[in-house]
Amino acid sequence: MSAGKYQYQDVILETKGKIGVLKGYPSSNHVEQQLNRPKSLNAFGGNLVLDIISALRELDEHPETVFTVLTGEGRFFSSGADVKGRKPVEFSNPGEKKVHHMAALASAMEMLRTMITHSKVLVLALNGPAVGGGAAWFPGVADLVLAAEGAWLQVPFSQLGLVPEFGSATHFAQSMGVHRANDFLMLGRKLTVEETEQWGLVNRVFPAKDFQADVMSFLEQQLEVNDGKSMMEAKRLSNSQISHSRLLAVYEATSALAERMVEDAPTKRFQKQKEMLDAKAKGRSKL
Repeated sequence: MSAGKYQYQDVILETKGKIGVLKGYPSSNHVEQQLNRPKSLNAFGGNLVLDIISALRELDEHPETVFTVLTGEGRFFSSGADVKGRKPVEFSNPGEKKVHHMAALASAMEMLRTMITHSKVLVLALNGPAVGGGAAWFPGVADLVLAAEGAWLQVPFSQLGLVPEFGSATHFAQSMGVHRANDFLMLGRKLTVEETEQWGLVNRVFPAKDFQADVMSFLEQQLEVNDGKSMMEAKRLSNSQISHSRLLAVYEATSALAERMVEDAPTKRFQKQKEMLDAKAKGRSKL
């Protein structure tokens, strides 16, 4: 077993051997990367996005690995954005405002680019439910998706005045078709793990109890019967005709999201939701 060569705040990175462990030396054919913010339900805040980018770059250069597994720690794979109070910023014109928001979204754009161009077989292991970005950013660009029983996906983009983020509209349409992607991303339908498997988004579903161990066992079995370089080449050939469209989709979706922010649509929708929740809470306090 070996840890990564860089220090990470919100990601645990280690290589695990298939046959044996050499202390201090990577001895495996697969790598497990865990989202490690369980107290915040693996929300995308802190240093998580930057850690994922760096870890994926490290794994891409690893001389021995075949699989890169992205998974979560705790009950949720990810609960979406870690929203904190932000001070309002004044802008002199809409163009300046657009550039400001595009810059703020740059790290997430780079994370998607790094996943799309990753040379190893990228395995998404959904250990639990995923909401918002956690549900939209990863499943459509992963090479294999493994999920625990009881997991589900949901995105509230339209409800919050947003758009399908970082190319997810294109990525999901490629995986499960336009109409099903619209049901999920446009209308906010909550997808059960059974539906994701039936719709072709998830490859395998494992019991939740020993999910992480079952994922590792499954990948080790694949490495026993399949040649690692051949699997990586199969991934490269499968993605060769769609990777450029995915990268373009990331940029176009980011631009569309920034335009919604220029219009203050998310701010207005968030405020409306807050007013509704406050009204409900006030009504209950009178009972």
